Amino acid sequence: MVKTVSTLSQVHVQQIECLLTLAEELHFGRTAERLGYSQSRASQLISSLEQRIGARLVQRTSRRVSLTRLGEQFVREVRPAYQHLASTFVHARERAMWGALEELRIGFTGMVYEEITRTFRVLDERHGVTVHTRDLPLGSPFDALFAGDVDAAIIELPVHEPGLTVGFRFPPQDQFLAIAQGHPLTEHPMLDIESLAAVDLLHREGGAPHYWMSARTPPTTPSGMPIVSTTGITTVQQGLALAATGRHGMLVCKPVADHSGRADLAFLPVQGLEGTSQLALVWPAENATPSLTALARLLEEAHLMD
Repeated sequence: MVKTVSTLSQVHVQQIECLLTLAEELHFGRTAERLGYSQSRASQLISSLEQRIGARLVQRTSRRVSLTRLGEQFVREVRPAYQHLASTFVHARERAMWGALEELRIGFTGMVYEEITRTFRVLDERHGVTVHTRDLPLGSPFDALFAGDVDAAIIELPVHEPGLTVGFRFPPQDQFLAIAQGHPLTEHPMLDIESLAAVDLLHREGGAPHYWMSARTPPTTPSGMPIVSTTGITTVQQGLALAATGRHGMLVCKPVADHSGRADLAFLPVQGLEGTSQLALVWPAENATPSLTALARLLEEAHLMD
């Protein structure tokens, strides 16, 4: 096994390419001309390959050149592998030239909604780019971006991190207070933002910057009343389950309220938090690619049509 790997490591692509061309031309002069070599260089490449294999692949006479039976068999077996390698190399060069990727890794915190997955399907159909989604920690949405674990992420604004580009902003959403059915606050069809001072509001646990955490769970009401927050959460579902106990409340955007499907929770609109929740497609500025800009453009088209 070790000897086979060692032999293979000493075989050059030029030798394979020269043999495959010679198998078509059956003439060293024409082979050398096609490949841009001298005739002596083409002959040297074939001889070196034969030495590595340990047998003659080409029969040479003063009148003609032909493949030996072993040479014919070797050409049949190696040609598909060479063509695949050449095709892979060309595609890689094209992607490098245009900065395009056939796959995108997109991170999310929370839920992936139908409107977004529809756009992913269109990206695949129009541009041949497959999207793989990845759950991000609810309170640490930036770590995977900076670590290179995802190409982009759909994150709640604001985003003030240096080196990140906001490629697309989703329409702003109203915020609702998720709270247990039967809680005294459910007697009101709408809450004033000052009412949050009467709730133990859940906050996100993680390493996100303070400005971002404060936007998710405000520390005070506009009048300066402190908002209690004794418990942290790491997932949306955990937060909804804790809110359903009646001991906590949780601020959520309208899509979460619409998709929760929980009968044990009430989702109360909060006056003063209209249009204050907004998602954005974000990626590292140095890693911008046509695939990402195409995704941003498709998201914009989709929301213009809505």
